[in-house]
Amino acid sequence: MRLIFIVIQDMIYFKKQSPFITLLLLYIVVNIALRVVLLFHPITQSSFGLIEIMKIFCFGFLSDVFVFVIVSVFLWLYFLFLSNSKYEKPWGYFIFGCFLVLLIYVSFFNTILNEYGGSLPEIGISFIAIKTILFGLLLFIPKYRKQIRMVLYAIAIFIFVLVIVQNAISEFFFWNEFGVRYNFIAVDYLIYTNTVIGNIMESYPVVPLFIGVGLVTALFTYFIVKQTKPFLNSLPSFSDKIKGLITYIVLFIFSLFAIPFLAKLEKSTNVFTNELQADGLYKFYVAFRTNELEYPEFYKTIPDTDAFALLEKYLPGISNQSSLRTIQNDSAEIRKNVVLITIESYSAEYLKEFANEKKLTPFLDSIAKESLQFTNLYAVGNRTVRGLEAVTLCLPPSAAESVVKRTDNKEKFSTGSIFKQKGYAVKYMYGGDAYFDNMGDFFGGNGYDIIDKKAFSPEEITFSNIWGVCDEDMYTKAIKIMNLEAKKGKPFFNHIMTVSNHRPFTYPEGKIDISPKIKSRDGGVKYTDYALKQFFTMASKQSWFKNTVFVILADHCASSSGKTELPMDKYHIPAMIYAPSFISAKEDTVLMSQIDVMPTVFGLLNFSYQSKFYGQDVFLPEYKPRAFIATYQDLGLIKDNVLTIISPVKKVKQFQLISIPNTKLKRGFNLLYEEKPMTKERKDLINETISFYQTSAYLLKNKKYQK
Repeated sequence: MRLIFIVIQDMIYFKKQSPFITLLLLYIVVNIALRVVLLFHPITQSSFGLIEIMKIFCFGFLSDVFVFVIVSVFLWLYFLFLSNSKYEKPWGYFIFGCFLVLLIYVSFFNTILNEYGGSLPEIGISFIAIKTILFGLLLFIPKYRKQIRMVLYAIAIFIFVLVIVQNAISEFFFWNEFGVRYNFIAVDYLIYTNTVIGNIMESYPVVPLFIGVGLVTALFTYFIVKQTKPFLNSLPSFSDKIKGLITYIVLFIFSLFAIPFLAKLEKSTNVFTNELQADGLYKFYVAFRTNELEYPEFYKTIPDTDAFALLEKYLPGISNQSSLRTIQNDSAEIRKNVVLITIESYSAEYLKEFANEKKLTPFLDSIAKESLQFTNLYAVGNRTVRGLEAVTLCLPPSAAESVVKRTDNKEKFSTGSIFKQKGYAVKYMYGGDAYFDNMGDFFGGNGYDIIDKKAFSPEEITFSNIWGVCDEDMYTKAIKIMNLEAKKGKPFFNHIMTVSNHRPFTYPEGKIDISPKIKSRDGGVKYTDYALKQFFTMASKQSWFKNTVFVILADHCASSSGKTELPMDKYHIPAMIYAPSFISAKEDTVLMSQIDVMPTVFGLLNFSYQSKFYGQDVFLPEYKPRAFIATYQDLGLIKDNVLTIISPVKKVKQFQLISIPNTKLKRGFNLLYEEKPMTKERKDLINETISFYQTSAYLLKNKKYQK
């Protein structure tokens, strides 16, 4: 061991003047200072013994070292490519030529960056252009190569120092609000960047804070660059790079095992000891992987017995801290085929009946008049996985990540399991790769057969983009599969998820009057409607059509940002059930949730079954109108024209919902509401909100929501 230490110490990468060592020392010192500050923070309401303090700083120190080894991989890549030899003839000209070719390719040809759209092509082109220009300067102006490299080196060090300093500041403010290191809320903050930045701008003196961080970072950068200048003036030889790289790889692999081992030592009965002992960056990584927030730890609670007693008012017949009950129907069951189509990012505001005058959805507008249309239905969340979870598990949205993306996502009580009990063939159809968003793992683990892009032969694909085949191709494939299923004489349940109404909003040419080259959301909406019409045109010619119930609804709205935590208009989605020979056309204005759609379908089919669903048949007398809407951390309940929101750190907010009149809308088609903060609490609604979310979290945690 001593010999290894001597060998490492002799390497240029590990000497006193190495930027790796200097930045490591900075990271350790900053984290020690952070632990001291958090230890004496007012929110840290705990006392610590000598052994606990030793654990906090000793194990914390080791964690910091190993975490730095992992995250410094980008630093090592930067060091690895620092050399003068690559500018020598002919290699310098060859490399520069490659950069030029790559720049021309991404600038003038269709690449995967263009397929995705948005700002990605501009970002990619800018990055490659900068790399090309810098390489050219270093190649063609050798006289100033040292000065240019010094500037670039200083910028690189500044970025690394900024990350270290900014992370410490962020951890302090996160602790200041939640009393813990990073958890999934921090991941949530990255997802909702615009909202979070707005909140920070309103809550903190941002300008002085950023100026302070900038000055501190610049000061540290100055001293580090000055200290490590000899390293840059005498770049490592090829043999030094090989030895350094091998050593780093060994340290990297060792760190991969050491970090989780040290994390397992965070098992003190004092939660603050565990949190202070941990490294914040590793906690962030764990939060990103586990995708969970412990409900009792972060949200307001009531005794479990009280929570389930309140739940029973909504779900009569449950007992023993369970949602299990019997759904008994007196009429004969109707074994019709069911096709559930969840449409990507389709807000209610796109439809003509919700005062849209752009004529984007002519087919849906027409079919709505022949359907059982739900005009007051709300999506539970603002991601596809939330919509899929809602119509599959019929469960209120969980804190942090959807069940779809969790490791414990299999063998759940689901709509698919009910159909299977009734003898149906059950499939999930998706034009993209079902690996995305863990959909394949979730649906496959819950008994669905999966048809995704991998099931398509080349001749079945007329158009595809980064997300998968266009909706027309998916529908054509679905028709083929349903024709085969019909021949077997077995009823089928097919859940189809569309992809075309998603950035980059590209689709086949010549289908609608909006060119796909524009890559506009209006185009995506209109093409989605067009493709849906083609599907029904094909389906109407099939033998199974008149014996099929079509359920059409959105997975979520096009956007979720607004003036409040949960702006209601950003959750209002279209939903309808189409089966003209079976279900009468009607506009139903009852307030309902996405989780109620499939239980209502079961009711229309007269199904009797044992249910664990929180979703209900909205036509039953015992149904009490309410809806759930949520982000990853704000969990809301709409009832009695009141929006109740429970949030981490056991916060509760309530808003009076005041309808904003629109003369262009029919009665029951309200879309906009003013959310006015309530000065007097509705305690009953707070407890009901807690009851729904607390009990569902309890059932998932204790594996009581299995099929």
